[in-house]
Amino acid sequence: MIIEMPYWKSLPWVGVPLRELGGYPFDLQLFAAEDEGRTEEPTEKKLREAREKGQVAKTQELAQAAVILVSFIVIVFLAAWIYDIFARMTKYFLTSFATFSLTRASLLREFIRVSIESAKVLGPIFAATVAAAFLGNVIQVGFQFSAHPIRFDLSKLKFDPATIMKRVFFSKQIAMNLVKTILKVLAIGFVAYLVIINDYDDIIRTPDVSVAAALTIISITSLKVILFSAVLLLALSIPDYFFQKREFIESLKMTKQELKEEWKETVGDPHVRARLREMQREIVMKNMIREVPKADVVITNPTHYAAALRFDSLIMEAPQLIAKGTDSMALRIREIAKQHNVYMVENRPLAQELCRRLEVGDFIPPDLFYAVSLVYSELYRQGRFNFRQAI
Repeated sequence: MIIEMPYWKSLPWVGVPLRELGGYPFDLQLFAAEDEGRTEEPTEKKLREAREKGQVAKTQELAQAAVILVSFIVIVFLAAWIYDIFARMTKYFLTSFATFSLTRASLLREFIRVSIESAKVLGPIFAATVAAAFLGNVIQVGFQFSAHPIRFDLSKLKFDPATIMKRVFFSKQIAMNLVKTILKVLAIGFVAYLVIINDYDDIIRTPDVSVAAALTIISITSLKVILFSAVLLLALSIPDYFFQKREFIESLKMTKQELKEEWKETVGDPHVRARLREMQREIVMKNMIREVPKADVVITNPTHYAAALRFDSLIMEAPQLIAKGTDSMALRIREIAKQHNVYMVENRPLAQELCRRLEVGDFIPPDLFYAVSLVYSELYRQGRFNFRQAI
């Protein structure tokens, strides 16, 4: 049987160091994932901190579409008023040009006049544009003011060619933004092409008609391009918003170690929490020990369980569990009860039920009324409890 050598092993450069072949080393980490190891979903604390820093998931297309649409609507509604202002300005300068004296005072006066008239035209459009841009962002992320994005941070000024190359040429976000921009330009160009083709005959006739008619044709065609482009941007903003949101969540993903550190910061160190729980148990035990002398009866197992009950019908609807314990705590309750001459009754099922089902401060549930009433009947028979005084 003949075993042939694999073809690739016969190649002359196999096993030869790259430097001897005249090649150049290349850092393969450039192709590694940008967030390698970040597999955990961001916590509410992480999302809240990112929002406070101005980092939110949003699409720019929605704000752009809102600005274009609102500006278009404002221009359409104010077209006659804008035309009237430009017509008056043009008539004024054309009629007064022959008698116009070119001095510093006259130039300042005319500059102020032009500025006022331009503000009348551009003011409403500018205000509507700002409001549309503001609402386009508020609708996506709500109102959140943060000066953190414009804060100057020297620690971020690090020149690392490998990191810069990775972020510029091998970043999924950069690639998607480039593809999105190209598709957006092509789509808007195609829409403009369709509008122009539809109005091609009217555009061709503009040299043969009056200036007013030609301006009307060109204006209508331009407004159609703007309107359809805005609608297209609005449609593209919907999938882009979900893409940006997914990328935003991906950028905030955490490593397991970061998750543990945040858990420690939020909830506390496990050793500290264990110590706090121990201190709470000690406080509860001390309070229970102080309440045992006030008990009417202590029900025992007899050795592993102990439950102390107290009843005052003037303020209680049922007997109340004021102390309970198992093993060493049960022994401590029995010792305190003996020291203060508190009556003890051995009832294993009742003691286990009281310790297992009730917490200190709870009242006896209805299904245990009968068993507890037998205990209090025995107390009454021995003269250790007077129902008439309680009633």
